[in-house]
Amino acid sequence: MPSSISPKDRLIVSLDLPALEPAEAMIERLGDSVTFYKIGYQLVYAGGLPLAQKLRAAGKKVFIDVKLHDIGNTVKSGIESLSSLGATFVTVHAYPQTMQAAVEGRGNSGLKILAVTVLTSYDQADMEAAGYRHTVADLVAIRARQAKAIGIDGLVCSPEEVAAVRAIVGDQMSLVTPGIRPAGSAAGDQKRIMTPSRAIKLGADYLVVGRPIMQAAEPKAVADAIQAEIGQALN
Repeated sequence: MPSSISPKDRLIVSLDLPALEPAEAMIERLGDSVTFYKIGYQLVYAGGLPLAQKLRAAGKKVFIDVKLHDIGNTVKSGIESLSSLGATFVTVHAYPQTMQAAVEGRGNSGLKILAVTVLTSYDQADMEAAGYRHTVADLVAIRARQAKAIGIDGLVCSPEEVAAVRAIVGDQMSLVTPGIRPAGSAAGDQKRIMTPSRAIKLGADYLVVGRPIMQAAEPKAVADAIQAEIGQALN
């Protein structure tokens, strides 16, 4: 990915909030500090898609995190509908049929497809409980190679796998990393986590941060500090 992406644009703030009113209040509090927002399941089902359009009209970037995975035709149709929102990113799970359908549904729109390799809330025990025979690292590598071959625009992977994935996909694909926790932050339900500086140095292009900002007494100050840390890591 081009190094010209600014530190401010590399931070994606996850609006993990239950309704439009608190989400809009948080956006107001963050002001010009944040340029990029992620809208996931909770907010999507509470009016988040119209909010995405409102954010785009205000000049913000939007990441629709719905992790689509269904029969090919359904995924393709869903992506076709989402492509009209003006979002930068949308997620699908990194199954080959799903990724192929998403690429077809995107068409010539500017929507970029991100494939989720393995959820950052999963560790090896969770993988085994779900019936996977691969290690986390092996499955991430398999899915990264498949995504590259299919023409996916980027991958969502934990910071622990960033360096290995970058070696597989090169510089042509965006790597978006959740599980980011500034030093001293609680891990919450994430199991494969890392500080912003470390993730950037290992090759992440974008960092997704939710609770450390959402739950802070001064969210804007936390966002500014993370962006400053990103800038230092890039230098």
